[in-house]
Amino acid sequence: MVRDVVRRVNVLRAAAIAVTLGFSPDAIAQGIQLGMPIACQPGRTCYIQNYVDIDPSSSAQDYKCGTLTYNGHNGTDFRLPSLAAQKAGVEVIASASGRVLRTRDGMPDGAFGKSSREAVRDVECGNGVVIEHPENWETQYCHMANTSLSVKPGEMVKAGQPIGRVGLSGLTEYPHLHFTVRHNGAIVDPFAFGAASNACGSGKSLWYPETHAQLAYEERAVLNAGFSDAPVTMESIEDGTANSESLSASAAALVFFVRAIGLKAGDAQHLVLRDPAGKVIAENRASQLDRDKAQFMLFTGRKRPASGWDRGTYKASYVVERDGRAVLKKEIELTL
Repeated sequence: MVRDVVRRVNVLRAAAIAVTLGFSPDAIAQGIQLGMPIACQPGRTCYIQNYVDIDPSSSAQDYKCGTLTYNGHNGTDFRLPSLAAQKAGVEVIASASGRVLRTRDGMPDGAFGKSSREAVRDVECGNGVVIEHPENWETQYCHMANTSLSVKPGEMVKAGQPIGRVGLSGLTEYPHLHFTVRHNGAIVDPFAFGAASNACGSGKSLWYPETHAQLAYEERAVLNAGFSDAPVTMESIEDGTANSESLSASAAALVFFVRAIGLKAGDAQHLVLRDPAGKVIAENRASQLDRDKAQFMLFTGRKRPASGWDRGTYKASYVVERDGRAVLKKEIELTL
């Protein structure tokens, strides 16, 4: 009897809080459900670079017991393919309805690497937003673009509402949204809420079913792939100058490049470029990786022959092999 009374009091108290925050009392019985916190297409215009580290030791492990995280990482990183994509503008959106609790804006957009950690001490999140939700849930959005925030503390926001843009503020080496979920002040992995210790792939997804389907786990992914008329660097990939979509038959060279993320120790990579007749004109067979790689860039190509490039469609392929089988493939074409 006493327990029933206590339970009813707690329910009424939670309902009162929900009403105060502007939510329907029914919402508190549902727990939190999350939509995409960024306006992009997973696997096409954004990629998950890192998940929450679920390993409490000095090692690191994502919710699938994989390598897509690092020690102490407390959120999900939605990475854009390049700085050029970030500068074009990608909106950060509220993953769930709630009230804005805290914000920070005005920090410069700059790629602060680990060697510059002191420059962002205590403000590693950079420009960001924290939103509170019923039942002591919070979502946090980090590394947003300078002066891009469109909400203020105390404002109510709806799920799907733009709250700013992806930037490079705080402790970040590449353009991405760092998205953190907390419940009762504790970090939660939205892919594996309540997962048992060392139980790979267990726990409850907090994403809406359609969002969870979009965010299917990928051990490895191709971040960038394209053709260029000159040797490629990480900088030229980031600023968008590497990918020349308008190469002509007079191009001084034909270069095929790929940047991949999530590669593992023991992976072997192979790039091949073929002319319109199917003949191999350039190839790069890299050695097996000696350690896991957060990202890795590779290219192959050749200079324009004296007779010029043959007209037609050139085909390029990238394959990652592990233990004798292909675990990642990418094929693209270019017509001259």
